[in-house]
Amino acid sequence: MIPVALTIAGSDPSGGAGIQADVKTFSALGAYGTSVITALTAQSTTGVTGVHEVPVDFVRAQLDTLLADVRIDSVKVGMLGSAALAAAVGDYLREPLAHLVRVLDPVMVSTSGSRLLDEDAVDAVRALLPYADVITPNLPEAAVLTGRNPATTVEGMREQAALLRNDFGARRVLVKGGHLEDTADAVDLWLDEDGERVYAAARVPTRNTHGTGCTLSSALAALRLRRVDWPSTVADAKNWLTAALRRADALDIGSGPGPVHHFHEFAAAGVRWV
Repeated sequence: MIPVALTIAGSDPSGGAGIQADVKTFSALGAYGTSVITALTAQSTTGVTGVHEVPVDFVRAQLDTLLADVRIDSVKVGMLGSAALAAAVGDYLREPLAHLVRVLDPVMVSTSGSRLLDEDAVDAVRALLPYADVITPNLPEAAVLTGRNPATTVEGMREQAALLRNDFGARRVLVKGGHLEDTADAVDLWLDEDGERVYAAARVPTRNTHGTGCTLSSALAALRLRRVDWPSTVADAKNWLTAALRRADALDIGSGPGPVHHFHEFAAAGVRWV
């Protein structure tokens, strides 16, 4: 059967991040995409001008209605926005989604710098860490979750990944190092019960990086269903995202940092993807 992936996240009208990026990623990687919307944003490639949070009761209604009918195999959780939303989604991560592949992307700030999580919601997001199979914070997000300054080296990433596992109960951590400065490679650090792995790829010279975090976490949720373990899943997801970044300039979307090319494999093969 075709695997079915669910994204619980906010909407991005420009299509580069949020649920739009998630569903595109699921589709590109062979999973059927479903979605539950937690927030509407007024957003473009240049920034976020407004956020309208979906009422918690209606987020629950979306989930209850979907789960009563559709088989779900994996779930990616993105933008939650508030403590109340984080607590509500946590109820589902504990049950009835406990048996699924669960990827938590602790979205706090957009690529353009707009804050997407209330200050008082950080503790509520921390409380979700033990109920995800893997969490995927970038450097600023890892810093907020651990109460430290953002890491500036791989060693700093290593220390914060260890804190997230040992002090905050995360099972597996992928700290995304795209914000590291003056590095030729984009380095991500993985830590689980078996130890550490470093995933490095040549940094792609493009400003079109809108939605990279959403896209990578969704790729993990889609690919884990067809891979033998997490390390191979992470390697394939990172390679796929790097290729999507290499083809991002071909899209020419918006006047700010545009999206990655989610359907780069189709374009490279000469297949019409729109």
